[in-house]
Amino acid sequence: MATATDHYEDLLADQYTWMLGGDITSLAEGQASLLKGLGVLPDEDHAEAGGHAIDLGCGPGVQSLALAALGFSPVTAVDTSGKLLAELTRCAGKNSPIRPLNADIRTALPRIAAPGTAAAVLCMGDTLPHLPTPSDVPALLADVRRALAPGGHLVITYRDLSAPLEGTDRFLPVRSDENRLLTCFLEYVDEDTVMVHDLLHTRADGEWTLRTSSYPKLRIPAERLAAQCREAGLEISHDATGARGMRVLHARKP
Repeated sequence: MATATDHYEDLLADQYTWMLGGDITSLAEGQASLLKGLGVLPDEDHAEAGGHAIDLGCGPGVQSLALAALGFSPVTAVDTSGKLLAELTRCAGKNSPIRPLNADIRTALPRIAAPGTAAAVLCMGDTLPHLPTPSDVPALLADVRRALAPGGHLVITYRDLSAPLEGTDRFLPVRSDENRLLTCFLEYVDEDTVMVHDLLHTRADGEWTLRTSSYPKLRIPAERLAAQCREAGLEISHDATGARGMRVLHARKP
């Protein structure tokens, strides 16, 4: 069993953009539309925030690019994967307001945002369930509240895995083409944890090779996360299941 960080660096980082569909620009445009629809825009009424947005668990930068397109600046993009941060740097280009940072999202916020200075904090793309323990969730939310300026935004997207799948429904096809096939298998450990087993088949010179890796993922019920946001002092304005089964939560600091 690997940690989530090792799992991505050793197996998924090289496949991640392909898993998402391969077109980062198009994906970023879609995420910008989602954020704009939620009202996540630079707030001229709180100029002290300076438009600083933070993307926790940025991956190859889909949400970071969306934030930059919406006018946030700077955009601090945080991830533990050097490979994915390098990909984001290439996509962003030389004059981008995006600032990649290789760091753990559990400790990054106090380092990069003084209290009350961030216009927006994102934790999207199923990043939150990658935290090691359930107690890390309220701790992160407390850091988010401290970092946000008044009126600042928090957006989380994640999969609610609290209701277990059964039998063959636990086998989830992720993506495939003529030379790659990625399948995920879920093994429910306890009420807080599911083991994710990824099976990656790749073909080269007519021969198929199988690589596998497993890591634990948190099961976060939507009702619990909403309650934890409120306990952290955040006001929820949107909480519903969106595209591809991803839960979308939008909250603001009063």
